Amino acid sequence: MRADSPIYASRRRPRRRARSTLFVLAFVAFSALAVLALLGLAFAGSSRELAEGTRIAGVDVGGLTERQAVAALEARFDAVAADRVTFVVSDEEYSLAANQLGIEPDWAGAVEIAGANADGFGPIRGFKRLRARIFGAEVLPRLSVSGGALEYALDRVAADVDREPKSASLARRGLAVSVVRGQTGVELDRDAAADAIVRSLGTLSHPAGPVRLPVAVVPPPVTAGMLATSAQRARVALSAPVTLKGANKSFRLSPRRLAPLIDLPDGGATAIAIAGPAADAYFRNLSDRVGRRPRDASFYALGERVSVVPARDGLELNVPASARALLRAATRPTNRVAQLQVVRSAPELSTKAALAMGIDTRMAGYRTYYSGTPDRITNLKLGVQALDDTLVPPGGTFSLNDVIGERTVERGYRPAPVIIGNEYAEEVGGGTSQVATTVFNAAWEAGLNITERHPHSLYISRYQLGRDATVYWPSLDLKFENDTKNWVLVKGYAESDAIQVVIYGGERRRVESSATRLVFTGPAPRKYVKDRKLPKGERVIEQEGTKPSRTTATREIYGPDGALIDTETWTTSYKGETRIIAIGTKPPDAATPTQGKKKKKKKKADAADESATSPASPTP
Repeated sequence: MRADSPIYASRRRPRRRARSTLFVLAFVAFSALAVLALLGLAFAGSSRELAEGTRIAGVDVGGLTERQAVAALEARFDAVAADRVTFVVSDEEYSLAANQLGIEPDWAGAVEIAGANADGFGPIRGFKRLRARIFGAEVLPRLSVSGGALEYALDRVAADVDREPKSASLARRGLAVSVVRGQTGVELDRDAAADAIVRSLGTLSHPAGPVRLPVAVVPPPVTAGMLATSAQRARVALSAPVTLKGANKSFRLSPRRLAPLIDLPDGGATAIAIAGPAADAYFRNLSDRVGRRPRDASFYALGERVSVVPARDGLELNVPASARALLRAATRPTNRVAQLQVVRSAPELSTKAALAMGIDTRMAGYRTYYSGTPDRITNLKLGVQALDDTLVPPGGTFSLNDVIGERTVERGYRPAPVIIGNEYAEEVGGGTSQVATTVFNAAWEAGLNITERHPHSLYISRYQLGRDATVYWPSLDLKFENDTKNWVLVKGYAESDAIQVVIYGGERRRVESSATRLVFTGPAPRKYVKDRKLPKGERVIEQEGTKPSRTTATREIYGPDGALIDTETWTTSYKGETRIIAIGTKPPDAATPTQGKKKKKKKKADAADESATSPASPTP
């Protein structure tokens, strides 16, 4: 076929036409891109300036450099930072300012974001800026706030606004039970309120009017509908009597007697119960009637021997189980009988434990006789009664102050003579030091280790030399240690004419004692007093006084095998009792003739044998 034939020619014309079309389209696209590039370059502006139409927190900063924009924004915010905005919540108004809460917008960060949003290479920057010019570009700064200041403001608002919801409850009037409807509560929506406060104060143009802070309605935890079942159960409980059955006794509870024992739901509870002060008192009384207290093992001492009195289990009402049984019976319309639950209760000291203590022999005892006023004798009896039956474990310490306790009028102690320094006075509990002396000598004769002892400040002749002791609450105490392998029992007896302390244990020791004679260490202290009734220059001895003295007491302690355990010597020094001398100051012309000097003595309190180691510490 020839190349110039019609058929060949018709096939070549479409190809040439397609090439022409592609060329035209490419030219148009290139031209459009060129126009767009020129347009972008036309609006690209300077990268150091913010795009026209850029707004930060509502302020037009277009055309400004970033530094200029930051400075302008900071200046405008400083001008309004002290301005107060009113916030309203539940008809309460609160006035707050940005600088009060430490609110600070991040102007530099906002300007940087605004600049980045309209930046880029040449034409791209131009198109971004053109878009900002046409549509605008708004940037809000990030806000920082003082957490403590904001929380304080929210706490103040919440304290005024918040109202706790009140749960529904049951109420009883006579035997009628009714439902008391609950109440909704109100509380500040702290997160939303914090956001509203910070956003309102963190702007350059504050709201024209008050800003309302959001609150949330809080429903009651327990509604009236939730108590319908409990109300019905309470009505059934008070509809008829209930019988409590024990092993040998039965008790009938009328509805009126039962009503105070039923604890109706209140404060968020939903169920009725047998509880409350009235129920506690009822079951305590019931426990005494159906139960029996356990009896601890004890010790019976007679002469040289001591034996164990066996313990006895008790019977105790299981109050929780009995209360549940009572509630079940009361909430049944029929068969309203509850079985009391009684369990055995063990004593604190069992017979086996008492026997294991090894207390089977009398170690030593000591007796001192009554003297002084009836009040003082009362104090002696109270003291030995308080220490009676005290048990001291091996290695344990007996403390007289711990065992007897503080001597007070409320506990029955009475004022009686004491010695303060080297003078006589009265205090509540006077006479307790005779109890201390009795215990000290019992421990001395038992051969136990005496770890604390304070002698009287004045010598008392009826006690053995160097073997007296005094106590004073709470600073001066008498203590001894149980240094045997068995427990020790301390018994106290108030006899017809004396008090006696006896120590029992499992090891008998032999003690040999001796004492030196009383040695005077100086003259009696003197005190002169003026007497206007005596002629001038005349002297009368009001009180003889005694000389200070000293003695030593020694004991040797031997074990059951006869071996020497210890030898110790105690040195005791006594102060002298003051000799009081009255000196006459009456003028001679008014003096009454006398036949010579007369001596008179004031009678001392013959029962005051208590003393302290210093004048500032009286000893009862």
